[in-house]
Amino acid sequence: MGDYLNKIWIFLIVVSVAMLIIKSPESVLPGMLTATQNALTLSLTLCGIYAVWLGLLKIAEQCGLNQKLANLFKPLIKKLFDCPDDKTAGLIALNLSSNMLGMGNASTVVGIKAMKGLDKGTTVASRAMIMLIVINATSIQLLPTTVIGIRAALNSVNPTDIILPSIIATLVSTFSGIILVFLISKLINRFKKNTKTKGNCSSQAF
Repeated sequence: MGDYLNKIWIFLIVVSVAMLIIKSPESVLPGMLTATQNALTLSLTLCGIYAVWLGLLKIAEQCGLNQKLANLFKPLIKKLFDCPDDKTAGLIALNLSSNMLGMGNASTVVGIKAMKGLDKGTTVASRAMIMLIVINATSIQLLPTTVIGIRAALNSVNPTDIILPSIIATLVSTFSGIILVFLISKLINRFKKNTKTKGNCSSQAF
């Protein structure tokens, strides 16, 4: 997968540079230098943002906050993720809470650990694993800190004015994703049950 993505990015870069050379040759080098400077500035800004939030997450983990969150959300986590063990439930709680605070990349490590805890050792993703992926992808954003940090770095007049639209949009996307996972899971289980029943009937008839 990584090789395909690299090829796609190389293709896009080559085509973009070629088009720019054809249309405006004199702006190729200045454009590349400006883009590089902007990318470096943004990267340094994001490093500062993530350094702060990753530190807070580590403190929360050492203080046992993940276990407290797991206990608070235990009924919901068990319902959504098919009753995981306490350690996995704590990781899921920390992953969800960090995503709600807009720290998507910062929550990746605990998300991977939670996914390993949900893995039953089969080659097929379970409903709980799919649910975790969907909730991470559609995550409710109570405080989109990363986007606010980017807007602040780019000198936005009011970098926090996206909070309410983000909450509304992500609430809709998250609940829609959860409902779809349950519906599709039920449809698949019903299909498997019907297929198995038909297979048994055919065997008895034979």
